[in-house]
This record gives sequence, structure tokens and C-alpha cells, in this order.
Amino acid sequence: MTPFTTVTGSAVPYLQDNIDTDVIIRIERLTDLAREDLGRYAFEAIRHRSDGSLDTDCPFNQPKFLNAPVLLGGRNFGCGSSREGAVWALQGMGVRCVIAPSFGDIFFGNCFQNGVLPLCLSVQDIEELSLQCRDGATVTVDLQACTLTRPDGRILHFEIESLRRQALLAGLDDIGLTLRDDRLIRAWQTHDRLARPWVWAIECALRRSAGK
Repeated sequence: MTPFTTVTGSAVPYLQDNIDTDVIIRIERLTDLAREDLGRYAFEAIRHRSDGSLDTDCPFNQPKFLNAPVLLGGRNFGCGSSREGAVWALQGMGVRCVIAPSFGDIFFGNCFQNGVLPLCLSVQDIEELSLQCRDGATVTVDLQACTLTRPDGRILHFEIESLRRQALLAGLDDIGLTLRDDRLIRAWQTHDRLARPWVWAIECALRRSAGK
């Protein structure tokens, strides 16, 4: 997972509330496309008119927001189904940070598991950011300092749960965090095999019966 330290770039505004994961990426796209190909289908229904042509008024289609690393969203962003592919599709667009007043719970967790920072700010702060960024002006999100620098130079401070912050900074998902303690885990297992050998004998028997 790519570590998240500091990200600077344009911020594409799409402040609609209750954008669900099916809007971010349609379920059928997840059945026949590789993860790295999902980006061009993100927000597919929004980016196209009913006749299939690109909607040039849609911010996702405007050159000034091409590969924007920051997305400004509305309340309850990423609600709906639990599909992790929604985060993959955003990454395929170049997004590293989603800023919204609130998020769908599962989407929020999936962001951290894939190196995307979901950042909660007030509606007022996001609306002001949207106005300042409408012409492609850049923002800087610094996870080390937990600050966001607006185009006008004003610095906003934010909070991220400590363990999740450290995982993003190091580029680690839950498995990666666990494996940092691999030496301690193996030491405990060695000690426990001596202290409770019957437990490990039962485990081995179960594995054999399961054909593992």
C-alpha cells in the first residue's frame, strides 16, 4: 500500500449528499474488469448524458480536475453496499483523499485499508474549499501535521485516529500492522506450544482432518 504523507493538487468538488458506492462504481464493472481499469468507469452515470456522450459540465470531465488527488463530497459519502471496489475506482481516478462532512461506515474503513484518507470537515469548510478550488487551485493535505492548507493559505487542522494515521503514514493495512509484530507472535507461539502442548496437538489434528 502506498504510504500517505503529504498530498498536493486540485480538489474536484461534487457536493451531493448520499452518494452511494453504486454511483461511484457500478457492480457489473467489478465482475469483468481488473482493479487497475476501474478508474475510467468511476461515476460513470454522472459523467455521461443519456445519449452516452460525455457531460462537459460534470466536474469529473473538466481538464482542470484531471487526476485531482482530492475529492470534495457531501454528507454520507460512500453509503450503500460494502464494495471495496468503490475505493479502487477512486484511486484509479487519482484520488488519495476524500473530504466530506460524513461517510458510510464501511466505505470509511475501506479507505484506510487501501491508502486513501477519508477526512471529515464541516459543511461550511467544504463549501468554502469548493469555491476556492473551482478554477483548479490546489490544496495540500499533510497527514504528518494533520493540516489542510487552502488555496488562500489558511490552515485547517483535523483529527485522525492514531493507529489509522500511523498505518497510512507507513503504508500498512490491518495485515501489515499485524505482521510488524511477527517476531513477538512467533515467540508467543513457541512459548505456548511448551506451556499447552495439547492445544497445538488438537489444532494439528483439525488441520489434518480438514486436509490442510
